[in-house]
Amino acid sequence: MDNYYGELVRFLTSTLGDRQLAADVAHDAYLRVLERSRQDEIQQPRAFLYRTAINLTIDLHRRNVARRSESMDVLECEDQRPAASPHHSLYQRQRVALVKRALEELSGVCREAFLLRKLEGLSHPEISARLGISRDMVEKHIVNAMKHCRLRMREWES
Repeated sequence: MDNYYGELVRFLTSTLGDRQLAADVAHDAYLRVLERSRQDEIQQPRAFLYRTAINLTIDLHRRNVARRSESMDVLECEDQRPAASPHHSLYQRQRVALVKRALEELSGVCREAFLLRKLEGLSHPEISARLGISRDMVEKHIVNAMKHCRLRMREWES
């Protein structure tokens, strides 16, 4: 299925008009398809991947429309939520520790590409330049890191 990645990103870029957003949607689509393929055999993986990406694009559009239509009162109320319970805070800290542990298992370049994208918000070309690797490798490292973290989290939480 890796051979569809570039093609999918190009398709999504033409649909969304933003290569970085298209890459993010493609990553999410790959993760969902990989999760599904562990449960069921997918007869037409390319078609399933594209349908998943299109559905994610539709969901993204709906969320953006909903955000634009929210009144300022709703946004102000969100800041006044009660603090999380100690149990919830502990659970969140434990999950963060598990993610850190999973990230430590990755190769240095893979981990660095993932962190530069997800924590620092760098684009794939910026990561490519900083790490001295191709954009394709940046994309593969990020997908692999996301897949690895999800799999390890599932293992450790079950």
